[in-house]
Amino acid sequence: MQNWMPDIDGVAGPKYLAIAHAMMLDIKAGRLTAGVRLPPQRVLADVLDIDLTTVTRAYGEAQRLGLIESDGRRGSFVREQRVETPKYARARLDDAGMNAPPEQAGSLLSREYRRTAEALLGDHESLSLSYPPRGGMPATREAGAQLLQKRGIPCLDDTVLVTAGGQHALHAIFSAELRAGDVLAVAGNVYPGVLALARRFDIRLVAIGSDSEGIDPDALDALCRTAELRGVYVVPTNDNPTTATMSVSRRKAIAAVARRHGLIVIEDDAYGLLPKDPLPPIASFAPEQSWHIASTSKILSPGLRVAWLCAPGVADAWRLAADVHDTAIMAPPLNAAIVARWVGDGLFERLVAEIRSEAAARQLLVRKWLHEGSFRAHETGYHLWVPLPADINGAAVMEALRPHGLSVVSGEAFAVDRSAAAPALRISIGGALTRDRLEKGIRLLAALIGPEASARIPLV
Repeated sequence: MQNWMPDIDGVAGPKYLAIAHAMMLDIKAGRLTAGVRLPPQRVLADVLDIDLTTVTRAYGEAQRLGLIESDGRRGSFVREQRVETPKYARARLDDAGMNAPPEQAGSLLSREYRRTAEALLGDHESLSLSYPPRGGMPATREAGAQLLQKRGIPCLDDTVLVTAGGQHALHAIFSAELRAGDVLAVAGNVYPGVLALARRFDIRLVAIGSDSEGIDPDALDALCRTAELRGVYVVPTNDNPTTATMSVSRRKAIAAVARRHGLIVIEDDAYGLLPKDPLPPIASFAPEQSWHIASTSKILSPGLRVAWLCAPGVADAWRLAADVHDTAIMAPPLNAAIVARWVGDGLFERLVAEIRSEAAARQLLVRKWLHEGSFRAHETGYHLWVPLPADINGAAVMEALRPHGLSVVSGEAFAVDRSAAAPALRISIGGALTRDRLEKGIRLLAALIGPEASARIPLV
């Protein structure tokens, strides 16, 4: 709308503020809509017969207010205006039971998503919104191979598949590699998505000994000698829900057991890239045994729905590509292209660093109120594992925390054997939860699980 003209006749006060105010009124009235290009500053100054610096100040004020954004030589454009979600609605969204990366207003992720999408949509040669070839678009497969090679996994683009998130990749593995009645070793508490897949495909899960580093390789080796085991499922970094992280020696030991007994390793490394110095995956020590999953959902945003599944070999990848296609066809093509672009230009690592920094800040806030030993957490993770004292009613704690926006899930939801599950809670400190709301919730949690806390939780 190059002919937009602010109505500032008779308006008292500085003219630059009058122009910015007129812009705000026209946006609210719908006369200026998101994406509309504003007149160049010099043109508007000439038409209004005012000094160019006045218009420059007006545009600067409008940008400060979040009304417009500048895109270099292309000019200034009206921004999409955010609609504030009511507090009660936000609380319900936060309490969806999902574990999501922390969101920040005005984050680099949101800005770069919009910028990269605009660039790709304007360059038709580098973007295809059609059906991808089997396994995913070549550029996205190459981006995944590039990320995984940096972590020591000897993969090529033709052994890496693009999937619509980590759960989609797990479904493909369960469908193509496992058969009804197969036995899969897991920790005592495991990601609920695996529990659901085991029920669907009639896979028997056997919980084995675990400690602060996760699955014990000696216990895995012993089980292999007494049971016909098909494979093992692991989350090696910041396990969901226990937050356990395997040392390098533990990863090598798991790989050695898998090789010795011919096990497949399903390595769900959803959080593996969040630490500043990521540990080498199990797949780097036993690539011929491993199905490695790397996803953007837990390190950038669940809304991207882009993950990479690295297969042991080309034939394995080709076989699974059919199941990937049959279940979800493809990852969202625009999102996949955006993520591939980020990996290629180095922005991907900067975006992960932003999530890492916010998660670390939230962990420090948690440690301000919860005493050491009352919970488990990874320093750059965004969920807590909170074992409960025997006299604490977990359901009452969850009910008390819910109005404060904390996403709390009972430990029973993760237990392979619920009858033997010790009382615990998984608490997410990520998502749309602000730091202020998080601190209020954690303060309440500290009161609810502290000494003599059971007497302070009202029960009806």
